[in-house]
Amino acid sequence: MYQLLFTDHGLSATEVSSLFIIWSTTAFLLEVPSGAWADVFSRRKLLVFGTLVRGLGFAGWIIIPSYAGFALGFVLWGISSALISGTFEALVYDELAARGAANRYAGLIGRSKSAALVLNLAATALAAPLFKLGGYPLLGLISVCSCLVQAAVALSLPEATPVATADETKEAQAESLSVLGRYLLMLRAGLSEVTTSRVVRQAVLLVALLGGFLAFDEYFPLLARGIGASTALVPLLIAGTVAAQAIGGALAGPAYRMRGWVLGVGLALSAGLLAWGALSGTAVGFVPIALGYGAMQLVIIVAEARLQDAITGPARATVTSVSGLFAEVFAVLVYAGFALGAVWFALPVLVAGLTIPLFLTALITPAALPPPASQQEEE
Repeated sequence: MYQLLFTDHGLSATEVSSLFIIWSTTAFLLEVPSGAWADVFSRRKLLVFGTLVRGLGFAGWIIIPSYAGFALGFVLWGISSALISGTFEALVYDELAARGAANRYAGLIGRSKSAALVLNLAATALAAPLFKLGGYPLLGLISVCSCLVQAAVALSLPEATPVATADETKEAQAESLSVLGRYLLMLRAGLSEVTTSRVVRQAVLLVALLGGFLAFDEYFPLLARGIGASTALVPLLIAGTVAAQAIGGALAGPAYRMRGWVLGVGLALSAGLLAWGALSGTAVGFVPIALGYGAMQLVIIVAEARLQDAITGPARATVTSVSGLFAEVFAVLVYAGFALGAVWFALPVLVAGLTIPLFLTALITPAALPPPASQQEEE
């Protein structure tokens, strides 16, 4: 509902897009440094801190409902995103690796994200009656409380020792005299793996591109309002896209070993469905939008899992954060495209036009996607 909060307080589509740019730019600047921090510091504690920072940003939106207040909230959310991005995936993968179950990562992370989307769906469905009951202040209060619950859950997570080879462990021990030395070591190790390993580099860029396309959903509420949907109906239309993402995430485990060309075809179909739905001009158009978003979610999770399998060095969170950094770069480009394009084109045309890069990404997916872990070991 926050997109509607902004427009209901007088912000234009261009101003809303500028807020999204502030959000992504903040995360962009902190993405890799925070990833290296997660490879040195407690990942669990960073997850807790990042969640609390985001809750503070939500509170700011309600206390200061102006452009300045919204911008401050997005700065805090960007900090939170940078702290959590890469940190969570690295924690989960290393915990599974410590238990000899790294091959379960795709299924587990897929179910985890599906569960998050189901809760997101419940929140979306509840948004309309809660809005009628207490307006934006009540929605803001509940959002802050949800962050407090998430922080408590993060605090309960186990935290295994990061996976590293013997040589890398010795090198880390040699640099362990200072926190700064360990930090710089991990930063160098992560950036080195991205630049020297072709498989990792291609996977990082693919995951970044796919993650950047998730910027589309920031405009779905405005797209729904553009077809005449009321503020109370908008969450119900968006709920369909969230439900489809949850289903796509749940299917990521079985789809983990699919061939790259099959996933590429699925991604191409999702581009067509998103464009079709955006240009339909009716509420029914959210059906193909939901289907396309669900297919894209499946491919994203599989690509993220294959990237984790391809990482062999000790700086797992740093490498993952590099991917997150480039995802933010692409997201900023998407937001900038919407902000500039809104001067000349209607929102449905902009959404449809920006599915073209998604289709082009589908063409390179078979070559850029790393093989499953078992095949990497054989090679």
